[in-house]
Amino acid sequence: MMKSPNPGIVRRTFLLGAAGAVAMPAIARAQTGKAAKVSVGRQPYAAGNSPVTQRMISDKLFEKAAADLGYDLTVEWRDYPSAVPMVEAFVSGNLDIGMWGNTPIVRLLAQGQPINILTVGEGHLRLVLATRRDSAIRNIADLQGKTVGALVGGDPYNALSQMLLQELGKADPRAFDIKIVNTPTQAQAATLPEGMDASVAIYPAFLKANAEIGTTGIMNSFGTTEAGYKGPAGEGEGHLLPGVKKSKFFPDGYYLHRSFWICSDRIVSADAAIGQAFLIATQRAVEALGKDKPGDVAQSVHKYWGLDAALGAKVVEDEVLFKRGWIWPTEGDAAAITQISNFMVEGRLIPKPLAWDQVKAAFTKAAPLLQKAYEATGRLPADTGFTDTNAKDLRGPPAWRMGEWKTPS
Repeated sequence: MMKSPNPGIVRRTFLLGAAGAVAMPAIARAQTGKAAKVSVGRQPYAAGNSPVTQRMISDKLFEKAAADLGYDLTVEWRDYPSAVPMVEAFVSGNLDIGMWGNTPIVRLLAQGQPINILTVGEGHLRLVLATRRDSAIRNIADLQGKTVGALVGGDPYNALSQMLLQELGKADPRAFDIKIVNTPTQAQAATLPEGMDASVAIYPAFLKANAEIGTTGIMNSFGTTEAGYKGPAGEGEGHLLPGVKKSKFFPDGYYLHRSFWICSDRIVSADAAIGQAFLIATQRAVEALGKDKPGDVAQSVHKYWGLDAALGAKVVEDEVLFKRGWIWPTEGDAAAITQISNFMVEGRLIPKPLAWDQVKAAFTKAAPLLQKAYEATGRLPADTGFTDTNAKDLRGPPAWRMGEWKTPS
């Protein structure tokens, strides 16, 4: 027969077990990552960044990636209607990570502001030259002497200047007696309030206004006509306009829309692991969304876009992040910043174009983090994917191979 255990041993064992149980939370606490906070600004009414960040928020992808790298991270997500207030918050030191387009980036670099470009936030957003359904404006030449709404200092204005340059020969609207009215919100541009003859609207806002009040598209930044077009290229939608092939951004269009994630110096230096975690989380979100139907992706941000699945799918299908399946900035993306600075000089937005070294410097600190995130998420795409000559977007070596980048011609 087995002997009963010694009561003293039982008691000591129980106490040791209890002590271990009590000690475990202390051990867990000791293993908890470094506590940190980060503020992230996004533009949920824009394009690809909306569903990407929504997935990051709902699945806590940023926090999980940061935990793997030793951080107990608290993320404050902030929604902004456009780039302007986000830029102001960033410059004042009140925002750690934000996303905006080429135009504000060029302005900040031209002013010598210390910004770090993390990665591509969205791209290939369709910008539509739109008017009322009963308007006599049917092509870009009809804008002469008219009033056009566009976000001044943002991509809509810049896209308009490129359309004018390639189709009519000059980038400055004043050369055609066109009066520009600043439209700070995308919904305002798409609904064409009193006093505007036409506007440049981002695609999600245009589609909503087209469905609800009949706002009509004339042409878009990709270089094709919209339903309301009538002119030298024909009538109706889908015609390739002749000037777009002259653009340095072709095949992307008249204008190479890219919005980039920007961060403070802390995110790429003292707390570089946070920057790396953000990149990992963003890539994971893009890959996850790539497995979903475009209509389902659009419905995840219905409260912002206000589009049904069919219309929202059009926005998703345009997005360069989903076309590529990856987020890494390339030579082509960086070169766009330089080229756009040249055109902004023509449009009298900045005094002189950016030097290529200025642009490259903005990517330098994040480059090592990009490579680590690329490797941590499975090295997608393979090296040849960056230089695929059959791709319908401008590419090139990624930022961590910056030594291969060539000065834009």
